[in-house]
Amino acid sequence: MSARVRKLPGFIAPLVAVLVLAACSSDRGGSASTNASGGPCTPADSPVISFAAYSTPREVYGKIIPAFQSMWKDEHDGQSVIFQESYAGSTTQAQNIINGYTADVVALSLDPDVQAIQDAGLITHDWRAGTDAGMVSTSVAIFDVRPGNPLGFDDWDDLAAPGVEVLTPDPAQSGGARWNLVAAWGAALRGYAGVQKGDETGATDLLDGLLSNVLTSDKSARDSVQNSEAGNGDVAITYENEVKTANEAGLDDEIAYPKSTVLIENPVAVVDKYAEEHCVLDVANAFVDFLHTPEVKDLYTSVGFLRSTDAAEAKAGDPANGFPAIVDLFTVADLGGWEAINEKLFSETGIITTSIANAG
Repeated sequence: MSARVRKLPGFIAPLVAVLVLAACSSDRGGSASTNASGGPCTPADSPVISFAAYSTPREVYGKIIPAFQSMWKDEHDGQSVIFQESYAGSTTQAQNIINGYTADVVALSLDPDVQAIQDAGLITHDWRAGTDAGMVSTSVAIFDVRPGNPLGFDDWDDLAAPGVEVLTPDPAQSGGARWNLVAAWGAALRGYAGVQKGDETGATDLLDGLLSNVLTSDKSARDSVQNSEAGNGDVAITYENEVKTANEAGLDDEIAYPKSTVLIENPVAVVDKYAEEHCVLDVANAFVDFLHTPEVKDLYTSVGFLRSTDAAEAKAGDPANGFPAIVDLFTVADLGGWEAINEKLFSETGIITTSIANAG
């Protein structure tokens, strides 16, 4: 990782969804019949799955998708499945789908983004009723620091100190950004980061200090890490697996673990309306089922994407696979669930929305 080279423009991030429909073509290459009228459809000789994911798991899906294609071909008389892949910030992806990008399967950063697609009438089944409550990967929010952690980042209040340059993406576009800020808020409320347990004023002050130190509103978690790797900022808040991915690529990112952080839980779901129209519902369901198999869980774990879907096991860690124990690991359920969190932090009058407006 190179030394910091320049300071980027200020953190200006109104919580407005950014739609990038032009970048997410719904063209299926002419290889699949559609069922837009609701009538019978004719399956394509080579089914095409349109797959929309958040930014950070691109590398692991680069391993998972070929494994599924190989399995499907072996079990279906040599039939090939084609994947059209799209990667962007989780909330941007959800809004793209709601506004017309016809993805068959979504792999997003957090529950509310999938719920928004369901609320729009595009997901018609109970996607949480499946294996692992619909979650296929987990991580924790950590600090990506310079080699040797020269500034000694140890807890969230270190990131709120005057003069610290923090990288974290825009919560209007990135699920990772919301996980990062929920981690800081929850840790403070639970009595860490220099805040008394249950002290909402202290937790709010912590967020104000942290957000005032953010350099720029990147579009995704991956963009923030790449920004850090380009030499900008002092520390990036990100997923544990992002640093492991960087290390696999030969980069010298290091992880500093805060004492208290959140268990990041990532959902996957079939978008029934589009999968049915494209006559690929059976393939889409099979792919989602495949994501819960031991083979794929091993792939997730190999790149740092799966501590455990069980919170207690995730807290204990797995040193053999590079996952140290966390002093205090909590879930969104411990904070009242996403509905309460979104109202408290990310609504129009939410604490984080207000803090970002004031920081800008």
